[in-house]
Amino acid sequence: MPKLAHLIKQLTVLTLLFSVHCFANQQDLVNEESKNASFELIVLGDSGGIEDGNLSAFLLRSVKSHNYVALDAGTIVNGINQSVKQNAFADLPIRHNPNWSTSGTILRDHVKGYLVSHSHLDHINGLLVASPEDTNKNIYALASVNKMIGETYFNGIAWANFTDRGRPPTLNKYHVVDLPIGEPISVTDTQLKVTAFSLSHPVESSAFVLENGSDMFVYFGDTGADIVEKQGKLQVIWRYLAKQMQHKQLRGMVIEVSFENERPHNLLFGHLTPKLLMQELHSFASKVGGKAPLQDLKVVISHIKYTLANNLNPRLKIKQQLDEANNLGLQIIIPEQGQKLVF
Repeated sequence: MPKLAHLIKQLTVLTLLFSVHCFANQQDLVNEESKNASFELIVLGDSGGIEDGNLSAFLLRSVKSHNYVALDAGTIVNGINQSVKQNAFADLPIRHNPNWSTSGTILRDHVKGYLVSHSHLDHINGLLVASPEDTNKNIYALASVNKMIGETYFNGIAWANFTDRGRPPTLNKYHVVDLPIGEPISVTDTQLKVTAFSLSHPVESSAFVLENGSDMFVYFGDTGADIVEKQGKLQVIWRYLAKQMQHKQLRGMVIEVSFENERPHNLLFGHLTPKLLMQELHSFASKVGGKAPLQDLKVVISHIKYTLANNLNPRLKIKQQLDEANNLGLQIIIPEQGQKLVF
């Protein structure tokens, strides 16, 4: 018995040492990843509805800058609150203001603008309701998107007009910037440039290619697949990215998958399924060329539809269907609200 007890003790010590070693290696990988990162992404909202406190919104910054741009704005304040609770801003040198909470300081001083993909409420709700305590900054969108936002929301009826155009009185808090398609412009007070593209959706949607020096990150608003929409808009973006990747590095992307594969095409309403996304990414890979051109590319899946139905978990099923179809070597990420990711 003493020998057995001694053996068990030795095994316990070895197991503990192995666990410590594995944790240390994992931390080394995380630290190395952060050290080589170009972009930081904060998940303010990961859902495509109907969960009103967790709608599509992300913050993106260059790791060399203290300032973010918001990628859509379905949930802003609650998303920042949840991210603060999860220490997602731990690496951000926050310029604390004694008059404002940490979340207030981040929103007012560190978020320098909004890139809005389209005018549906689950992509702009957070911007609207946060506007009374927000600071002056730019709203960047395609001209049709800005027009619809002004006519529908910032019109003095649905909401006070906090912008500098449209129906008076204009409160001039937000400067509205119409983005040209396919032409890069600088995002004020950040180190980022953005190039916008049109996407197929019941209202015009858009994708944003963000550049940080020689690194790129692409964010897709709601979009249907080319095979369904018959407009070829994703092919335009794939060709553009493939050309840029000849001399720049694509660090990652956020792209939507709203429904499972079982959803019929006539009920997609301008959205993607796992099968359709993988078809599109295969088309992208063929344009990049070479052996395993998208190997280890980080693909963050957004806009998975939340449901109140019993015994349904779309996130699990969509993740399973994506993993089963992933023969491109992609790193598929199903994000959680409050999470920080680096690219």
